[in-house]
Amino acid sequence: MNQVQIGVCGWGDHVLTTQVSKTKDKLVDYTSHFPIVELDSTFHAIAAVERVEKWVEQTPEAFRFLVKPYRELTGHGRPSHFPERSWEEIVKAVKESFEPMRLAGKCELMLFQFPPWYDCSQKHVRYIRKVKEAFSEYRLAIEFRNQSWFSESMCDQTLQFLTDEKLVHVACDEPQAGIHSVPIVAASTHPTYSVVRFHGRNKAGWDQPGNPNWRDIRYAYDYSDEEISEWVPRIQSLATSSREVYVLFNNNSQGHAVKSARKMMKQLGISYEGLAPRQLSLLDWME
Repeated sequence: MNQVQIGVCGWGDHVLTTQVSKTKDKLVDYTSHFPIVELDSTFHAIAAVERVEKWVEQTPEAFRFLVKPYRELTGHGRPSHFPERSWEEIVKAVKESFEPMRLAGKCELMLFQFPPWYDCSQKHVRYIRKVKEAFSEYRLAIEFRNQSWFSESMCDQTLQFLTDEKLVHVACDEPQAGIHSVPIVAASTHPTYSVVRFHGRNKAGWDQPGNPNWRDIRYAYDYSDEEISEWVPRIQSLATSSREVYVLFNNNSQGHAVKSARKMMKQLGISYEGLAPRQLSLLDWME
């Protein structure tokens, strides 16, 4: 397996070289292009166990998921139409949901992305430790989106905290747009895993929470070859600190993530074995 694994966030909205019209075929098609994916639909709602089992069955043996847990676990709040549940009930439901993927060895990391208002404070440090204890069966990656964690006075302490707790630091490429964005900190805190997520550099559209179309604006960005090349030495450096480096592109508001991922593969000189055959249909795979 290549040390640097590259993929994108989600699989349903991307245009790949194979044009697949049926939603049920899109994951299989995706696995013929990339070895990993970020599973983000589970952030919005806890997936049924049967659905997770299907995802496991549809993917090649070497394929891996980085999964985002349900939004209430990272302080993003409960949608108004969702039932009220205790923290313990939510943890139990999330663990039951991901269990088939964990047992199959395909849940590589659980990615906790905390909200922009989640600042560097003792109460938030304590909560991260609580999450780590609750999900002790999983390997956890932590992404911060509040600049206070990486201020001049706190950056080293933040990285040391993650290292001490055996948590994976998620390095981000995103616009520098004030307190609700984080700088590039291409540092590893775990001997096995490093993670990099590319959100685009749309500074003007980054922090517009009142805009009903903010998601379509926030991640609308097409990385240039030069911007991708900035990350080549950083990723190579991370590969000297961790055995595996996962690189994920989230700049897909206007369909740029796949193109950016392929640019990165080209510049790093990476190709993958063990992918699903390009012509394989879901029906053939299930047989």
